[in-house]
Amino acid sequence: MFPCDFAWGAGTAAYQIEGGWQADGKGPSIWDTFCHEKGRVFKEQNGDVACNSYELWEKDLECIQQLGLTHYRLSLSWARLLPNGTTQHVNQKGVQYYNKVIDDLLACNVSPMVTLYHFDLPQALQDQGGWKSPGIATVFDSYAKFCFQTFGDRVKLWITINEPYVCAKLGHEDGIHAPGLKEPGIAAYLVGHNMLRAHAMAWHSYNSFYRPKQRGAVSLAINSDWLEPLRPGCNEDIAATERDLAFTLGWFAWPVFVTGDYPEIMRSAIDSQSKQLGYSGGSRLPRFSQDEPAILGTADFFALNHYTSRKVKPGGGCGQMLCMKSDRDAEEVLDPSWSICGVSWLAVVPHGLRKLLKYIKDTFNNPAVYITENGFSQVGPLQIEDVQRCEFYKDTISEVAKAIEEDGVNVRGYFAWSLLDNFEWADGFSVRFGLFHVDFSDPKLSRTKYWSGQEYAKIIMKYKRATDVQ
Repeated sequence: MFPCDFAWGAGTAAYQIEGGWQADGKGPSIWDTFCHEKGRVFKEQNGDVACNSYELWEKDLECIQQLGLTHYRLSLSWARLLPNGTTQHVNQKGVQYYNKVIDDLLACNVSPMVTLYHFDLPQALQDQGGWKSPGIATVFDSYAKFCFQTFGDRVKLWITINEPYVCAKLGHEDGIHAPGLKEPGIAAYLVGHNMLRAHAMAWHSYNSFYRPKQRGAVSLAINSDWLEPLRPGCNEDIAATERDLAFTLGWFAWPVFVTGDYPEIMRSAIDSQSKQLGYSGGSRLPRFSQDEPAILGTADFFALNHYTSRKVKPGGGCGQMLCMKSDRDAEEVLDPSWSICGVSWLAVVPHGLRKLLKYIKDTFNNPAVYITENGFSQVGPLQIEDVQRCEFYKDTISEVAKAIEEDGVNVRGYFAWSLLDNFEWADGFSVRFGLFHVDFSDPKLSRTKYWSGQEYAKIIMKYKRATDVQ
Protein backbone atom coordinates (compact mmCIF):
# COMPACT_ATOMS: atom_id res chain seq x y z
CA MET A 1 0.00 0.00 0.00
CA PHE A 2 1.20 3.51 -0.74
CA PRO A 3 1.35 6.10 2.05
CA CYS A 4 -1.59 8.55 2.11
CA ASP A 5 0.69 11.50 1.30
CA PHE A 6 2.43 9.66 -1.57
CA ALA A 7 3.39 11.98 -4.44
CA TRP A 8 1.81 10.89 -7.74
CA GLY A 9 3.52 12.96 -10.40
CA ALA A 10 4.75 13.41 -13.93
CA GLY A 11 7.78 15.35 -15.09
CA THR A 12 9.00 17.67 -17.83
CA ALA A 13 12.03 19.87 -18.46
CA ALA A 14 12.17 23.46 -19.68
CA TYR A 15 14.15 23.01 -22.91
CA GLN A 16 12.15 19.93 -23.86
CA ILE A 17 8.72 21.58 -23.71
CA GLU A 18 8.79 25.37 -23.42
CA GLY A 19 9.86 26.67 -26.82
CA GLY A 20 9.95 30.48 -26.81
CA TRP A 21 13.71 30.21 -27.18
CA GLN A 22 14.12 33.94 -27.79
CA ALA A 23 10.81 35.16 -26.35
CA ASP A 24 10.50 38.05 -23.92
CA GLY A 25 14.19 38.52 -23.21
CA LYS A 26 15.30 34.92 -22.70
CA GLY A 27 19.01 34.36 -23.26
CA PRO A 28 20.42 31.45 -25.30
CA SER A 29 21.31 28.17 -23.58
CA ILE A 30 23.87 25.56 -24.61
CA TRP A 31 21.03 23.47 -26.06
CA ASP A 32 19.94 26.37 -28.28
CA THR A 33 23.51 26.58 -29.55
CA PHE A 34 23.96 22.81 -29.90
CA CYS A 35 20.72 22.29 -31.83
CA HIS A 36 21.49 25.11 -34.21
CA GLU A 37 24.77 23.42 -35.25
CA LYS A 38 24.46 21.05 -38.20
CA GLY A 39 24.47 17.31 -37.60
CA ARG A 40 23.94 17.38 -33.84
CA VAL A 41 20.30 16.30 -33.56
CA PHE A 42 18.02 13.88 -35.42
CA LYS A 43 16.86 15.56 -38.68
CA GLU A 44 18.29 18.91 -37.49
CA GLN A 45 15.34 19.27 -35.09
CA ASN A 46 15.45 21.69 -32.17
CA GLY A 47 13.55 22.99 -29.16
CA ASP A 48 12.89 26.48 -30.58
CA VAL A 49 9.14 25.80 -30.29
CA ALA A 50 8.90 22.24 -28.88
CA CYS A 51 5.49 21.88 -27.14
CA ASN A 52 5.30 25.69 -26.89
CA SER A 53 4.50 25.39 -23.20
CA TYR A 54 5.73 28.97 -22.78
CA GLU A 55 2.51 30.04 -24.52
CA LEU A 56 0.35 26.94 -23.95
CA TRP A 57 0.88 26.39 -20.22
CA GLU A 58 -2.89 26.27 -19.60
CA LYS A 59 -3.12 23.27 -21.95
CA ASP A 60 -0.43 21.50 -19.92
CA LEU A 61 -2.32 22.28 -16.74
CA GLU A 62 -5.44 20.67 -18.21
CA CYS A 63 -3.39 17.53 -18.91
CA ILE A 64 -2.09 17.52 -15.33
CA GLN A 65 -5.63 17.81 -13.97
CA GLN A 66 -6.94 15.06 -16.27
CA LEU A 67 -4.40 12.64 -14.78
CA GLY A 68 -5.30 13.52 -11.18
CA LEU A 69 -1.66 14.21 -10.29
CA THR A 70 -0.82 15.38 -6.78
CA HIS A 71 2.62 16.65 -7.91
CA TYR A 72 4.22 18.03 -11.07
CA ARG A 73 7.94 18.15 -11.69
CA LEU A 74 9.16 20.99 -13.89
CA SER A 75 12.50 22.67 -14.48
CA LEU A 76 13.32 26.37 -14.62
CA SER A 77 15.18 27.72 -17.64
CA TRP A 78 18.19 29.43 -16.06
CA ALA A 79 18.62 31.56 -19.21
CA ARG A 80 14.95 32.59 -19.17
CA LEU A 81 15.31 33.93 -15.62
CA LEU A 82 18.90 35.22 -15.83
CA PRO A 83 19.77 35.68 -19.53
CA ASN A 84 23.53 35.92 -18.97
CA GLY A 85 23.50 33.43 -16.10
CA THR A 86 24.08 35.95 -13.31
CA THR A 87 21.76 37.97 -11.09
CA GLN A 88 23.13 41.21 -12.57
CA HIS A 89 20.24 41.05 -15.04
CA VAL A 90 16.91 39.48 -14.06
CA ASN A 91 14.34 38.88 -16.80
CA GLN A 92 11.04 39.77 -15.09
CA LYS A 93 8.99 38.15 -17.89
CA GLY A 94 10.66 34.84 -17.00
CA VAL A 95 9.89 35.34 -13.32
CA GLN A 96 6.24 36.11 -14.18
CA TYR A 97 5.97 32.94 -16.29
CA TYR A 98 7.17 30.62 -13.52
CA ASN A 99 5.16 32.48 -10.87
CA LYS A 100 2.05 31.81 -12.93
CA VAL A 101 2.93 28.12 -13.42
CA ILE A 102 3.55 27.62 -9.69
CA ASP A 103 0.47 29.59 -8.61
CA ASP A 104 -1.78 27.77 -11.10
CA LEU A 105 -0.51 24.38 -9.89
CA LEU A 106 -1.16 25.25 -6.26
CA ALA A 107 -4.63 26.60 -7.12
CA CYS A 108 -5.37 23.11 -8.54
CA ASN A 109 -3.99 21.34 -5.44
CA VAL A 110 -0.89 20.17 -7.30
CA SER A 111 2.47 20.55 -5.54
CA PRO A 112 5.40 21.63 -7.71
CA MET A 113 8.75 19.84 -7.58
CA VAL A 114 11.18 22.28 -9.18
CA THR A 115 14.50 21.44 -10.83
CA LEU A 116 16.97 24.30 -11.04
CA TYR A 117 19.17 22.75 -13.73
CA HIS A 118 18.03 20.26 -16.36
CA PHE A 119 20.89 20.33 -18.92
CA ASP A 120 20.36 23.91 -20.24
CA LEU A 121 23.29 26.06 -19.07
CA PRO A 122 23.14 29.71 -20.21
CA GLN A 123 25.46 30.02 -23.22
CA ALA A 124 27.06 33.09 -21.60
CA LEU A 125 28.38 30.83 -18.82
CA GLN A 126 29.53 28.16 -21.28
CA ASP A 127 31.56 30.89 -22.99
CA GLN A 128 33.42 31.31 -19.67
CA GLY A 129 34.25 27.60 -19.38
CA GLY A 130 30.88 26.20 -18.32
CA TRP A 131 30.85 23.31 -15.89
CA LYS A 132 34.60 22.76 -16.40
CA SER A 133 35.30 26.06 -14.66
CA PRO A 134 35.66 25.91 -10.85
CA GLY A 135 33.92 29.30 -10.59
CA ILE A 136 30.66 27.84 -11.93
CA ALA A 137 29.80 26.51 -8.46
CA THR A 138 29.45 29.96 -6.88
CA VAL A 139 27.55 31.25 -9.95
CA PHE A 140 25.12 28.32 -9.61
CA ASP A 141 24.77 29.03 -5.89
CA SER A 142 23.76 32.63 -6.67
CA TYR A 143 21.18 31.38 -9.18
CA ALA A 144 19.86 28.86 -6.64
CA LYS A 145 19.54 31.52 -3.94
CA PHE A 146 17.69 33.76 -6.40
CA CYS A 147 15.21 30.92 -7.07
CA PHE A 148 14.79 30.02 -3.40
CA GLN A 149 14.18 33.70 -2.63
CA THR A 150 11.73 34.18 -5.54
CA PHE A 151 9.75 30.93 -5.52
CA GLY A 152 10.60 29.15 -2.26
CA ASP A 153 7.62 30.52 -0.34
CA ARG A 154 5.52 28.16 -2.50
CA VAL A 155 7.92 25.42 -3.66
CA LYS A 156 8.69 22.78 -1.03
CA LEU A 157 10.53 20.19 -3.15
CA TRP A 158 13.69 21.23 -4.97
CA ILE A 159 16.13 19.38 -7.24
CA THR A 160 19.37 21.30 -7.76
CA ILE A 161 20.85 19.38 -10.71
CA ASN A 162 19.26 16.72 -12.88
CA GLU A 163 21.43 13.73 -13.82
CA PRO A 164 24.95 15.10 -13.35
CA TYR A 165 26.22 11.80 -14.81
CA VAL A 166 24.49 12.49 -18.13
CA CYS A 167 25.67 16.12 -18.24
CA ALA A 168 29.23 15.07 -17.52
CA LYS A 169 29.55 11.97 -19.71
CA LEU A 170 27.25 12.67 -22.68
CA GLY A 171 28.11 16.38 -22.78
CA HIS A 172 31.87 16.28 -22.13
CA GLU A 173 33.15 12.74 -22.85
CA ASP A 174 30.94 11.46 -25.69
CA GLY A 175 29.97 14.87 -27.12
CA ILE A 176 26.43 13.76 -28.03
CA HIS A 177 24.70 16.23 -25.69
CA ALA A 178 25.34 19.96 -25.32
CA PRO A 179 27.90 21.45 -25.10
CA GLY A 180 29.15 18.66 -27.41
CA LEU A 181 32.69 18.33 -26.04
CA LYS A 182 34.78 15.20 -26.54
CA GLU A 183 37.56 15.28 -23.96
CA PRO A 184 37.72 11.63 -22.91
CA GLY A 185 38.92 10.56 -19.50
CA ILE A 186 39.41 14.12 -18.21
CA ALA A 187 36.54 16.60 -18.60
CA ALA A 188 33.65 14.44 -17.34
CA TYR A 189 35.29 13.92 -13.93
CA LEU A 190 35.94 17.65 -13.63
CA VAL A 191 32.37 18.51 -14.64
CA GLY A 192 30.88 15.96 -12.23
CA HIS A 193 33.06 17.40 -9.47
CA ASN A 194 31.98 20.99 -10.12
CA MET A 195 28.33 19.90 -10.26
CA LEU A 196 28.67 18.26 -6.84
CA ARG A 197 30.37 21.40 -5.48
CA ALA A 198 27.58 23.56 -6.94
CA HIS A 199 24.89 21.29 -5.50
CA ALA A 200 26.49 21.30 -2.04
CA MET A 201 26.82 25.09 -1.98
CA ALA A 202 23.17 25.49 -2.96
CA TRP A 203 22.02 22.96 -0.33
CA HIS A 204 24.00 24.75 2.39
CA SER A 205 22.58 28.10 1.26
CA TYR A 206 19.06 26.70 1.49
CA ASN A 207 19.78 25.09 4.83
CA SER A 208 21.19 28.26 6.37
CA PHE A 209 19.06 31.02 4.88
CA TYR A 210 15.77 29.58 3.59
CA ARG A 211 14.90 26.33 5.34
CA PRO A 212 14.02 27.92 8.71
CA LYS A 213 11.18 29.88 7.11
CA GLN A 214 10.33 27.92 3.94
CA ARG A 215 10.66 24.40 5.41
CA GLY A 216 11.26 22.69 2.07
CA ALA A 217 13.54 19.83 1.01
CA VAL A 218 16.44 19.83 -1.45
CA SER A 219 18.23 17.03 -3.32
CA LEU A 220 19.86 16.24 -6.68
CA ALA A 221 18.44 13.75 -9.21
CA ILE A 222 20.78 10.80 -9.75
CA ASN A 223 20.17 8.47 -12.68
CA SER A 224 20.96 4.78 -12.39
CA ASP A 225 20.15 1.54 -14.13
CA TRP A 226 19.91 -1.63 -12.07
CA LEU A 227 23.11 -3.62 -12.67
CA GLU A 228 23.81 -7.25 -11.88
CA PRO A 229 26.58 -9.72 -12.83
CA LEU A 230 26.12 -11.49 -16.18
CA ARG A 231 27.22 -14.73 -14.49
CA PRO A 232 26.03 -14.56 -10.87
CA GLY A 233 28.72 -16.88 -9.49
CA CYS A 234 31.64 -15.33 -11.43
CA ASN A 235 33.97 -13.17 -9.33
CA GLU A 236 35.14 -11.13 -12.34
CA ASP A 237 31.53 -10.26 -13.26
CA ILE A 238 30.69 -9.42 -9.64
CA ALA A 239 33.71 -7.10 -9.43
CA ALA A 240 32.83 -5.48 -12.78
CA THR A 241 29.27 -4.87 -11.53
CA GLU A 242 30.58 -3.21 -8.36
CA ARG A 243 32.85 -0.99 -10.45
CA ASP A 244 30.00 -0.12 -12.82
CA LEU A 245 27.72 0.85 -9.93
CA ALA A 246 30.51 2.94 -8.42
CA PHE A 247 31.07 4.82 -11.71
CA THR A 248 27.33 5.58 -12.18
CA LEU A 249 25.18 5.68 -9.06
CA GLY A 250 28.13 5.79 -6.65
CA TRP A 251 29.90 8.67 -8.41
CA PHE A 252 27.27 11.10 -7.10
CA ALA A 253 25.47 9.22 -4.31
CA TRP A 254 28.56 8.13 -2.38
CA PRO A 255 29.87 11.66 -1.69
CA VAL A 256 26.41 12.94 -0.74
CA PHE A 257 25.06 10.00 1.30
CA VAL A 258 28.02 7.92 2.56
CA THR A 259 31.51 9.39 2.94
CA GLY A 260 31.75 12.89 1.51
CA ASP A 261 34.14 11.48 -1.10
CA TYR A 262 34.04 9.36 -4.24
CA PRO A 263 33.87 5.54 -3.98
CA GLU A 264 37.35 4.19 -3.33
CA ILE A 265 37.00 1.59 -6.10
CA MET A 266 36.28 4.39 -8.57
CA ARG A 267 39.37 6.38 -7.57
CA SER A 268 41.68 3.37 -7.52
CA ALA A 269 40.44 2.19 -10.95
CA ILE A 270 41.05 5.65 -12.47
CA ASP A 271 44.47 6.04 -10.84
CA SER A 272 45.63 2.57 -11.88
CA GLN A 273 44.55 3.21 -15.48
CA SER A 274 46.41 6.56 -15.47
CA LYS A 275 49.54 4.77 -14.26
CA GLN A 276 49.19 2.03 -16.86
CA LEU A 277 48.89 4.59 -19.69
CA GLY A 278 51.70 6.79 -18.36
CA TYR A 279 49.44 9.78 -17.56
CA SER A 280 51.35 12.11 -15.27
CA GLY A 281 48.90 14.99 -14.76
CA GLY A 282 47.89 14.00 -11.20
CA SER A 283 44.65 12.27 -10.26
CA ARG A 284 42.02 12.72 -12.97
CA LEU A 285 39.33 12.44 -10.29
CA PRO A 286 39.52 15.69 -8.31
CA ARG A 287 39.50 15.84 -4.52
CA PHE A 288 37.05 17.86 -2.43
CA SER A 289 38.57 20.80 -0.59
CA GLN A 290 38.24 21.02 3.19
CA ASP A 291 37.78 24.78 2.74
CA GLU A 292 34.46 24.41 0.91
CA PRO A 293 31.02 23.43 2.23
CA ALA A 294 30.90 19.71 3.04
CA ILE A 295 29.34 17.42 0.42
CA LEU A 296 28.23 14.75 2.90
CA GLY A 297 24.64 15.11 4.04
CA THR A 298 23.56 17.55 1.32
CA ALA A 299 20.37 15.73 0.31
CA ASP A 300 17.09 15.75 2.20
CA PHE A 301 15.83 12.78 0.15
CA PHE A 302 17.12 10.45 -2.56
CA ALA A 303 15.88 11.51 -6.02
CA LEU A 304 16.21 8.61 -8.46
CA ASN A 305 15.80 8.67 -12.24
CA HIS A 306 15.52 5.07 -13.41
CA TYR A 307 14.72 3.54 -16.79
CA THR A 308 16.29 0.14 -17.36
CA SER A 309 18.61 -2.69 -16.25
CA ARG A 310 21.80 -4.31 -17.51
CA LYS A 311 23.93 -7.41 -16.96
CA VAL A 312 27.63 -6.69 -16.49
CA LYS A 313 30.95 -8.35 -17.33
CA PRO A 314 34.52 -6.94 -17.54
CA GLY A 315 35.58 -5.17 -20.73
CA GLY A 316 34.55 -2.33 -23.02
CA GLY A 317 37.75 -0.24 -23.02
CA CYS A 318 39.23 2.15 -25.61
CA GLY A 319 42.61 0.55 -26.21
CA GLN A 320 45.57 2.71 -25.23
CA MET A 321 43.54 5.92 -24.84
CA LEU A 322 42.37 7.58 -21.66
CA CYS A 323 38.60 7.24 -21.41
CA MET A 324 35.89 6.51 -18.87
CA LYS A 325 35.13 3.13 -20.48
CA SER A 326 38.67 1.88 -19.85
CA ASP A 327 38.66 3.30 -16.31
CA ARG A 328 35.43 1.44 -15.56
CA ASP A 329 36.36 -1.85 -17.29
CA ALA A 330 32.72 -2.99 -17.29
CA GLU A 331 30.70 -3.98 -20.31
CA GLU A 332 26.91 -3.84 -20.09
CA VAL A 333 24.78 -6.37 -21.94
CA LEU A 334 21.06 -6.96 -22.38
CA ASP A 335 19.37 -10.14 -21.24
CA PRO A 336 17.77 -11.60 -24.41
CA SER A 337 14.56 -12.29 -22.43
CA TRP A 338 13.97 -8.55 -21.82
CA SER A 339 11.70 -6.76 -24.27
CA ILE A 340 12.88 -3.45 -25.77
CA CYS A 341 10.60 -0.43 -25.88
CA GLY A 342 11.23 2.13 -28.61
CA VAL A 343 14.87 3.18 -28.29
CA SER A 344 17.46 0.40 -28.37
CA TRP A 345 18.85 1.11 -24.89
CA LEU A 346 15.52 0.86 -23.08
CA ALA A 347 14.92 -2.72 -21.97
CA VAL A 348 11.73 -3.17 -19.95
CA VAL A 349 12.67 -4.68 -16.56
CA PRO A 350 10.16 -3.56 -13.89
CA HIS A 351 11.65 -5.82 -11.19
CA GLY A 352 15.01 -4.05 -11.70
CA LEU A 353 13.54 -0.93 -10.11
CA ARG A 354 12.52 -2.87 -7.00
CA LYS A 355 16.02 -4.35 -6.70
CA LEU A 356 17.59 -0.91 -7.13
CA LEU A 357 15.31 0.61 -4.48
CA LYS A 358 16.34 -2.12 -2.02
CA TYR A 359 20.02 -1.53 -2.88
CA ILE A 360 19.58 2.22 -2.22
CA LYS A 361 17.91 1.50 1.12
CA ASP A 362 20.73 -0.85 2.19
CA THR A 363 23.64 1.18 0.82
CA PHE A 364 22.64 4.77 1.52
CA ASN A 365 21.21 4.50 5.03
CA ASN A 366 17.52 4.04 4.24
CA PRO A 367 16.75 7.50 2.81
CA ALA A 368 13.33 8.78 1.80
CA VAL A 369 13.18 8.12 -1.97
CA TYR A 370 11.35 9.94 -4.72
CA ILE A 371 11.42 8.22 -8.11
CA THR A 372 11.79 11.44 -10.08
CA GLU A 373 11.78 9.90 -13.58
CA ASN A 374 10.65 6.56 -14.98
CA GLY A 375 9.04 5.88 -18.33
CA PHE A 376 8.57 3.94 -21.54
CA SER A 377 9.32 5.22 -25.03
CA GLN A 378 7.58 4.85 -28.38
CA VAL A 379 9.20 5.26 -31.80
CA GLY A 380 7.95 4.86 -35.37
CA PRO A 381 4.22 5.00 -36.17
CA LEU A 382 2.08 6.70 -33.54
CA GLN A 383 0.10 4.35 -31.29
CA ILE A 384 -2.41 6.19 -29.10
CA GLU A 385 -3.58 2.73 -27.99
CA ASP A 386 -0.20 2.07 -26.35
CA VAL A 387 -1.04 -1.21 -24.63
CA GLN A 388 2.58 -2.09 -23.85
CA ARG A 389 3.13 1.20 -22.05
CA CYS A 390 -0.07 0.62 -20.03
CA GLU A 391 1.33 -2.75 -18.94
CA PHE A 392 4.68 -1.13 -18.16
CA TYR A 393 3.11 1.37 -15.74
CA LYS A 394 0.97 -1.30 -14.05
CA ASP A 395 3.93 -3.67 -13.63
CA THR A 396 6.38 -0.99 -12.52
CA ILE A 397 4.10 0.62 -9.95
CA SER A 398 3.31 -2.85 -8.61
CA GLU A 399 7.08 -3.40 -8.10
CA VAL A 400 7.31 -0.05 -6.28
CA ALA A 401 4.46 -1.21 -4.00
CA LYS A 402 6.41 -4.42 -3.23
CA ALA A 403 9.53 -2.37 -2.45
CA ILE A 404 7.50 -0.39 0.08
CA GLU A 405 5.52 -3.27 1.62
CA GLU A 406 7.94 -6.19 1.48
CA ASP A 407 11.37 -4.54 1.44
CA GLY A 408 10.58 -1.60 3.72
CA VAL A 409 11.91 1.03 1.30
CA ASN A 410 10.74 4.52 2.23
CA VAL A 411 9.43 5.52 -1.22
CA ARG A 412 7.61 8.86 -1.01
CA GLY A 413 6.68 9.51 -4.64
CA TYR A 414 6.67 8.39 -8.26
CA PHE A 415 6.99 10.74 -11.23
CA ALA A 416 6.26 9.33 -14.68
CA TRP A 417 8.43 10.62 -17.50
CA SER A 418 6.86 12.44 -19.20
CA LEU A 419 3.66 14.43 -19.08
CA LEU A 420 4.00 15.19 -22.81
CA ASP A 421 5.77 13.91 -25.89
CA ASN A 422 8.60 16.41 -26.18
CA PHE A 423 12.03 17.22 -27.58
CA GLU A 424 14.03 14.15 -26.58
CA TRP A 425 17.51 15.73 -26.75
CA ALA A 426 19.68 14.31 -29.60
CA ASP A 427 16.75 12.10 -30.69
CA GLY A 428 14.64 15.19 -31.40
CA PHE A 429 10.94 14.38 -31.70
CA SER A 430 11.54 10.81 -32.94
CA VAL A 431 11.17 9.31 -29.44
CA ARG A 432 7.91 9.74 -27.52
CA PHE A 433 7.71 9.30 -23.74
CA GLY A 434 4.49 11.24 -23.12
CA LEU A 435 1.33 10.32 -21.27
CA PHE A 436 -0.13 12.82 -23.75
CA HIS A 437 0.73 12.82 -27.44
CA VAL A 438 1.68 16.20 -28.90
CA ASP A 439 1.01 16.59 -32.62
CA PHE A 440 4.07 18.54 -33.76
CA SER A 441 2.66 18.80 -37.30
CA ASP A 442 -0.37 20.72 -36.00
CA PRO A 443 0.21 24.48 -35.59
CA LYS A 444 -1.90 24.29 -32.41
CA LEU A 445 0.34 21.50 -31.03
CA SER A 446 -2.75 19.66 -29.84
CA ARG A 447 -2.43 17.31 -26.86
CA THR A 448 -4.17 13.90 -26.94
CA LYS A 449 -4.20 11.45 -24.04
CA TYR A 450 -2.58 8.10 -24.73
CA TRP A 451 -4.24 5.00 -23.30
CA SER A 452 -1.29 4.93 -20.88
CA GLY A 453 -2.36 8.36 -19.64
CA GLN A 454 -5.78 6.94 -18.85
CA GLU A 455 -4.17 3.90 -17.24
CA TYR A 456 -1.91 6.04 -15.05
CA ALA A 457 -4.89 8.18 -14.01
CA LYS A 458 -6.75 4.96 -13.05
CA ILE A 459 -3.78 3.70 -11.02
CA ILE A 460 -3.57 7.02 -9.16
CA MET A 461 -7.30 7.02 -8.48
CA LYS A 462 -7.20 3.42 -7.23
CA TYR A 463 -4.38 4.03 -4.75
CA LYS A 464 -5.78 7.39 -3.63
CA ARG A 465 -9.12 5.68 -2.84
CA ALA A 466 -7.35 2.85 -0.99
CA THR A 467 -5.46 5.32 1.21
CA ASP A 468 -8.67 7.30 1.81
CA VAL A 469 -10.24 4.12 3.17
CA GLN A 470 -7.31 3.68 5.56
